[in-house]
Amino acid sequence: MKKYCLLAFLLSNIAFSSFAQVSRSVNFPDGTKIPAWFSDTSKIELKNLGKQFVITEHGVSTDSNVVQTAKIQRVIDQANAQGGGVVVIPKGTFLSGALFFKPKTHLYVAEGAVLKGSDKIADYPIMPSRMEGQNLDYFPALVNVYGVNGFSISGKGTIDGNGLNYWKAFWQRRKENPNCTNLEVSRPRLVFIWKSNDVQVQEVTLQNSGFWTSHYYQCNNVKILNVRITAPHEPIKAPSTDAIDLDVCNNVLVKGCYLAVNDDAIALKGGKGPYADQDPRNGANTNIIIEDTNFGFCHAALTCGSEAIHNKNVVMRNCHIVNAMRVLWLKMRPDTPQKYEFISVENVDGYAYSLIYVKPWRQFFDLKGRKDVPLSYSDNISLKNIKLKCDVFFDVSPGEYDKLSKFSFENLDITAKNASYDKSVVKDFKLANVKVNDKLTH
Repeated sequence: MKKYCLLAFLLSNIAFSSFAQVSRSVNFPDGTKIPAWFSDTSKIELKNLGKQFVITEHGVSTDSNVVQTAKIQRVIDQANAQGGGVVVIPKGTFLSGALFFKPKTHLYVAEGAVLKGSDKIADYPIMPSRMEGQNLDYFPALVNVYGVNGFSISGKGTIDGNGLNYWKAFWQRRKENPNCTNLEVSRPRLVFIWKSNDVQVQEVTLQNSGFWTSHYYQCNNVKILNVRITAPHEPIKAPSTDAIDLDVCNNVLVKGCYLAVNDDAIALKGGKGPYADQDPRNGANTNIIIEDTNFGFCHAALTCGSEAIHNKNVVMRNCHIVNAMRVLWLKMRPDTPQKYEFISVENVDGYAYSLIYVKPWRQFFDLKGRKDVPLSYSDNISLKNIKLKCDVFFDVSPGEYDKLSKFSFENLDITAKNASYDKSVVKDFKLANVKVNDKLTH
């Protein structure tokens, strides 16, 4: 594993070296200045997190076969009761169900440590939560953080969702009912952070989640730095294991990560349904920067939707794509009013099945009695400085109620099996120095 991580790191340095001479914009796509906060990638140090509560010093056994949820939770509660500190998972494997971090507490997973999720759903008691763009009672994650400003997860250890049995149950249910929804199969996420500001997650490995890997809801100022997130797509597919789900979040930096999962790597969510924009629990994702990140297999490197109402000022830059199905996926949901605007993908290379994919997303379509169909908009979408091999260059076919405008492609060098494109589906579509199979497009 260490050799693999080192190889990925070295490859990422090689990939990013080609962008070294490309200056990074100081502005978001709408022209507003990027705050200095995004340039500060200082790492959190264990010594600065307060008193250390090493779980094995507080009654937690080193027996990796015993579920110790209650004992680990008592350590978290003790740290909170004593004014705060950091809960340390030492070297070894520790099995647990849902854990809930409290104000002024942090999580540190030491190198060689594994915090492993129970594969029994009974260890995740149903409670108020948020899933797939709706607030509902659902299973919590392994690591839960509700209203903890300044929270951090650090260390070079692993948080493992132990998801195999959940995946098997999902595919068995799909075999019985091909139209079953994701929520019909009981599965926990790995990390869920809700209404928490100034959050930093760094250097840990998040793997094998039963459902979404990391989900941030109603958070501001989140940094995800040098994190490795994986879930398999073969020999068994780990369904719906999105690496990072941003759900009504503002000011987010994802930097220096490796993401390879059997669903979207980074998905921007925020609500769904014909009246989603009228629900105060829903909202926009704004000021999102994804940079210096490697993408392995995933359904898309960057996805807007499928449960999203407004995404604005989103930048993905200086990234290397190894085997994504899509680089940019705009899911246009015909039962939800949507606006995707000022989204920029720049300084990207590698391979993906398609560069850009924009089509209606009709899965579980439900207008809930609304007579008219809400309109969805994608405006000011920019692809710049991209060298990519792909099967499909331009996989864009909007629906009747999707309005696309102000797309800009600049300095693209694309090798594609299907090089066709249709400018007429976008109002005000500009191409400058765009080569597809060594031919300039107009």
